[in-house]
Amino acid sequence: MTEPLWTSAQAALAVGGKAQGTWVTHGVCIDSRAVEPGDLFVALKAKRDGHSFVSAALAAGAGAAMVVDPSCADADAPLLIVPDTLLALENLATQARRRNVIAKRVAITGSVGKTTVKEMTAAALAQTAKTHFSVKSYNNHWGVPLTLARMPADARFGVFEIGMNHGGEIARLAPQVRPHIAAITTIAPVHIEHFDDEAGIADAKAEIFLGLDPGGTAVIPGDNPYAARLASRARDRDGIKLVTFGTSQHLDAHVVGIDTIGAERRVTATIMGQSFQWHIKEPGDHWIHNGLCALTLAVLAGGDGEASAMALSQFGAMDGRGISRPIFLAPGEFFVLVDEAYNANPTSMAGAIATLAGRSGTRRLAVLGDMLELGVLEDAFHSALATELARAKIDLVFCAGTRMKHLWDALLPSQRGAYASTASELAPIVANAARAGDVIMVKGSNGSRISEIVRALSALETTSGDL
Repeated sequence: MTEPLWTSAQAALAVGGKAQGTWVTHGVCIDSRAVEPGDLFVALKAKRDGHSFVSAALAAGAGAAMVVDPSCADADAPLLIVPDTLLALENLATQARRRNVIAKRVAITGSVGKTTVKEMTAAALAQTAKTHFSVKSYNNHWGVPLTLARMPADARFGVFEIGMNHGGEIARLAPQVRPHIAAITTIAPVHIEHFDDEAGIADAKAEIFLGLDPGGTAVIPGDNPYAARLASRARDRDGIKLVTFGTSQHLDAHVVGIDTIGAERRVTATIMGQSFQWHIKEPGDHWIHNGLCALTLAVLAGGDGEASAMALSQFGAMDGRGISRPIFLAPGEFFVLVDEAYNANPTSMAGAIATLAGRSGTRRLAVLGDMLELGVLEDAFHSALATELARAKIDLVFCAGTRMKHLWDALLPSQRGAYASTASELAPIVANAARAGDVIMVKGSNGSRISEIVRALSALETTSGDL
């Protein structure tokens, strides 16, 4: 029997609340639909009040529920009663961090690649010892404390993703994690509608250094135009060690060489004077950058470097973030679907288009949805993609969304597949256009609902590839 994550007495003490009944929990959850047996269900008040789902969570097997109003459950229900559930979750997170005295904590932010780097770093460190990390993209005001509150007392490593779309958000979240190592993957014009310029984004990302544990390490992308600005922000903290990574040979961690071996690439890199190699299965230069960042973090955290590099060699793309798979239309006849539908910004769009250009197929099709939160320059950012698409010689481009109309108008006539104002309207058009031999990349901001087109294309599969 595993040790409980929280007992009623421990949790009540951590949050300054009142436990109703005696109970133990083995996890923490905020979504009643995702409750695992033994979870502590936290009834947050957001767009929907979590108190409305307490009974459902307990019926699904939750070990207890953290609530403000106990009348939402039976009189004898196992509860933790608090004045504010979000604040209590933050307090629970703080206690989880304090009671684990052995874990090296790594925090990751950045305009692009932070979820992938987080997953890669966790996979690398897991080769050395028990590693706790953020699930999915739990990187906001509830995701960060939720991840911390779930951290077991015996975890040897903790890997946390921290996101933002406004200044000041990371400044509140990073001190909760209090990382020993804090990394910025890159700076790019993402969420720029909330900032005056990219320098403002760099400053907001650099807030992660405010949470560093005394004597901690700041890791920055040394090739980025804002590297000097990030370094200056890191040095605002006394006693902080600065580590740079990238392709330039003077950086602390840098790529030495890249060799193509069959369908894979072998990367050789030097990290703080040590040489490592790993293989990349996926196309796209961002895999080199992200892998170098992750391996640097694993080495700095005290992980086994060679084992970490081997783990990176096994790492592949994730759902919504570049994963590809064949969609069989008939035995032996398929097109390749590249799912990039989770998020999009000008930098990641350019990278995805360049990667699509390098994939093998009879035709290369790009299905693109709106990029959100780009501010007054959003029209220009969208239309500028036409240059990337022309350079990449993409065969057909399908656009969904009012913002993508600016790209549609700027496209070469020969590249125009179809335009629709919504993804749901475009989905049947793209599905009808798909042919065996195609490579079809679907990408857009999550709010564009471009994933509807991924589902429509996936639904075309009628048989397996077995003959």
